[in-house]
Amino acid sequence: MTTNLFPPENLLPVDGEAINHGSILQSAEADDLFRRLRSEIPWQHDVIKMFGKTIITTRMIAWYGDSGLDYTYSGTTKTPLPWTGQLTQLKQMVEGRAGANFNSCLLNLYHDGSEGMSWHRDNESSIVKDSTIACVSFGAVRRFHFKHTVTKERITTELEHGSLLTMAGEIQTHWLHGLPKSKKISQPRISLTFRQMRTS
Repeated sequence: MTTNLFPPENLLPVDGEAINHGSILQSAEADDLFRRLRSEIPWQHDVIKMFGKTIITTRMIAWYGDSGLDYTYSGTTKTPLPWTGQLTQLKQMVEGRAGANFNSCLLNLYHDGSEGMSWHRDNESSIVKDSTIACVSFGAVRRFHFKHTVTKERITTELEHGSLLTMAGEIQTHWLHGLPKSKKISQPRISLTFRQMRTS
């Protein structure tokens, strides 16, 4: 695990918090986790509904969490797979760095830069409002954008192999975020976004 001489700063000027903690894993450990996640996770293409149409994404996903924590977004509902030992250990590490507890995790597999995520907010009613969301990245380095919903100000950061990004406070109310596509990127990326879902 790497340590920073200075605490990371909030990337956002107002209305929430986004912190890029940089790499939290040794390079060899991150490499091993990336290989294991890619081969051992039961990846499935995401199925979403947009404008009344069902769309199957090239991006692949998996949903893990405590029992009963179904996740509904874009018109579809995901039932959580039980935590693996590997994911539990990573969750505990992330909880220590983020200073928050998590009960679920959405995993995304982007095969290359032709796959990304358009502007969106993680503000579904099933997520605890203003709770911390922690994203761990493996594989290709990708740019990650934030855009304020009123001022349209944009902030960009890079998510490196083995890095941690946390989002907290009112960010999901006032900021959109997205992962832009890039023709220059030919390698895959895996992201794990740990969340705190409502239990009642």
